[in-house]
Amino acid sequence: MKQEMLINVSQPEECRIAIMEDGVLEELYVERTSQDNLVGNIYKGRIVNIEPSIQAAFVDFGVGRNGFLHISDVEPQYYRQGGLDPDKAFEAGEAGSRAGDAEDIESDDGKRTATRRKPRLGDRPRVKPPIQDVLRRGDEVLVQVIKEGFGTKGPTLSTYISIPGRYLVLMPPLGRVGVSKKIDDEHERRVLRDIMLALRPPKGVGFVVRTAGTERTKSEMARDMAYLLRLWKSIVRRMRKYSAPIDIYQESDMIIRTIRDMFTEDVGRILIDEPAAYERAREFLELVMPKYVSRLQLYEGKEPLFHRYGLEEEIGRIHQRKVPLKGGGSIVIDTTEALVAIDVNSGSFRTEKSAEENAYQMNLIAAKEIARQLRLRDLGGVIVNDFIDMRREKYRRGVEKALHDAMKRDRARTKILRTSPFGLIEMTRQRIRPSLRKSIFRDCPTCSGTGIVKTAESMAIEVMRTLQLSATRDDIARLNVTVHDEVATWINNRKRREIAQFEDATHVQLHVTGKESASPEHLLIEAWDSSGRTVRFP
Repeated sequence: MKQEMLINVSQPEECRIAIMEDGVLEELYVERTSQDNLVGNIYKGRIVNIEPSIQAAFVDFGVGRNGFLHISDVEPQYYRQGGLDPDKAFEAGEAGSRAGDAEDIESDDGKRTATRRKPRLGDRPRVKPPIQDVLRRGDEVLVQVIKEGFGTKGPTLSTYISIPGRYLVLMPPLGRVGVSKKIDDEHERRVLRDIMLALRPPKGVGFVVRTAGTERTKSEMARDMAYLLRLWKSIVRRMRKYSAPIDIYQESDMIIRTIRDMFTEDVGRILIDEPAAYERAREFLELVMPKYVSRLQLYEGKEPLFHRYGLEEEIGRIHQRKVPLKGGGSIVIDTTEALVAIDVNSGSFRTEKSAEENAYQMNLIAAKEIARQLRLRDLGGVIVNDFIDMRREKYRRGVEKALHDAMKRDRARTKILRTSPFGLIEMTRQRIRPSLRKSIFRDCPTCSGTGIVKTAESMAIEVMRTLQLSATRDDIARLNVTVHDEVATWINNRKRREIAQFEDATHVQLHVTGKESASPEHLLIEAWDSSGRTVRFP
């Protein structure tokens, strides 16, 4: 499997990173300087409000919008020790983690997915107290942004701090070493645990081995651990020095983050089309992965990088509602306020086998493409997949497995349910930031995002109904109606008789004006009395 990472930063306002596999676009990341990119940043904030009804607090962390902190995201030190204590947060130089405290962690970033060790005899039950008993207005908290704000909602915060390195994730609240569950080889897991315990990380600081840590040497792990410990010490110093609200740590830019999180030995080449960005990436690789520096190249071709690899056309298709599939089928993706609906259509797809086998083969192709489109479009929340109906249970389970397998490479957390009695497969995908569509497009001012507008006939009928209200008014002598050109033409031609009858019955002068630049649903009615003074109508 040949992988390439293409980084386009020729426009200073936008950075785009594409990951190609055997010439096919598999992942796309887009970030703009005009948009807030707070996920991963660490702040020292102050509690400004407590809401016991939803067991949450709102935190001023210095970005203009208050963050949302739920009790489930409050680390135990806040109610065990009575608040934020920098001296307890980091105790460098003491004894390392115990061998019996190693644990499995579900995801590479370690955020809220730690699978805790099994309870032991004598352990107290881990019950979260009410948030009003843990936090008070004015309290200072160290928080990390785990989800961008959406619309009027502020960012989601957590006191479970995690800082990713190349091979490790530093998690101070964890207090022990762990291994990502994505590393499924038991022998490799034991080797990694032994390496981590031999490195004797300081007491009070936890580490999670990422999937990138597989087959890494002890010296590579030690170098990454030393880097993260230096970083955490600087965070603690800044936390002690400044009062809230203040930013404590900002995540790296998207180029460094993506290379750090996505680069593997399978990536044969990294191409960057801007010299300054190339130098930043080179410095990072020399520091963290010096033996792979040769794979980084500066693209100097005359043709734009993404055009050179045919990606602009592919990115344009990402925003289309209908996605064609191999063999003649298609999937249709509709995004609503509550969920994402995906419909699989067979189209002209046919094989020489039975209808049931045709449906199964089409669904297998669709499952792989659905996973790819969810990654490319960065769609999250509840997703309902309507596959082609299949009666055989074996085929249903096969499609479920195909969807599970296709989603394994997705960095966002997902949960997939079994096929429902109606043939639907429901799933959820972690939503960290607005989708690619929301980042690039805005709602149409003409249709307000609905995608449809009223016809000229509908608007003409609406105008005539509104004018009937003036028959009940004695203070109106003249009316001027401004609408779209097509609506004005419809009224002046097809409603001419009704207009004449209206003027005779009400003694009101009516003038209908068309405006070509107006939206199809534009309607402005101006009214005057017999003295020429403006009258409010309707």
